[in-house]
Amino acid sequence: MRVLIVGGAGYIGSHVCHAFADRGDSVAVLDNFSSGSRINMPEEVEVFEGDIMDKSFLGRALSIGWDGVVHLAAFKAAGESMTDPGKYAVNNICGTINLLNAIVNAGAPPLVFSSSAAVFGEPVRLPIDEDHPKAPENFYGYTKLEIENLLDWFDKLKDLKFAALRYFNAAGYDSKGRVREPEKDPQNLLPVIMEAAAGIRENLIIHGDDYDTRDGTCIRDYVHVSDLARAHVQAMDYLVAEKKSLKVNLGSESGISVAEMVKEAVAITGVDFPRVKGPRRPGDPAKLVASSSLARNLLGWETTQSDAASLISSTWSLYRRYIECPKA
Repeated sequence: MRVLIVGGAGYIGSHVCHAFADRGDSVAVLDNFSSGSRINMPEEVEVFEGDIMDKSFLGRALSIGWDGVVHLAAFKAAGESMTDPGKYAVNNICGTINLLNAIVNAGAPPLVFSSSAAVFGEPVRLPIDEDHPKAPENFYGYTKLEIENLLDWFDKLKDLKFAALRYFNAAGYDSKGRVREPEKDPQNLLPVIMEAAAGIRENLIIHGDDYDTRDGTCIRDYVHVSDLARAHVQAMDYLVAEKKSLKVNLGSESGISVAEMVKEAVAITGVDFPRVKGPRRPGDPAKLVASSSLARNLLGWETTQSDAASLISSTWSLYRRYIECPKA
């Protein structure tokens, strides 16, 4: 299979590249490298360097002919999306429209789209399944939901088959060490913990310890990025075989609290890094846990590396290598 991975140089994208390449698919990456890293991709990938805002460039890249396309090119910082919504509207929504038009003009190969649990907003029930109400609480989540709506129409009007994969909390790194550079400017819990343990960051701020949870800290559903990457391969196979679109949640179906992640990180790294208590962040729900039964039933997808020890060990392994030999 010939697969074009748009945004394939990014954190999740590079792992998706390895997942397709591992089974012998021909992989190409389209990326502007604004946040991605060349050294994280498989050496044999073909690279199209350019931006999804460039319609002519997209047309040329898609016209080569692909058996499938994966779309991961988006800005994703929820906080920034609330202060600079125009940036997110242009790149995430307009850029995706450009890509969808180019895909349709190229014969409408199936598309696997990187969506997000941010489409749901504040949970009204747990675990969160695919039918849970969609009420994004940040503009980033709004862009993802709007793209899902666009995909429904492109399927209906242009027969573009798609899989929208709603990630919960992506974490961890490739256990084989092939992804060698950490994500730039991380904002999620685990890489922030790693930066505190490595001395890159002064301390870890724990935002709230008085939630209605088992230890007072927020609980989140973490899923290993390699488990996520494998879901992209399985979703592409489903689209090719079934020729039906789908939207599925991808999570571990179990929650890990901030305090539990910190305790495990201290044990694995051997570093009792500084922690300080901070205020609750607006809009932070106490607990988010996914139901991934639909992905399991339709795709045969299961998590294999999404326990706390695997998440932390794979991340700490990368940070230690990178600090000792940056960009090697």
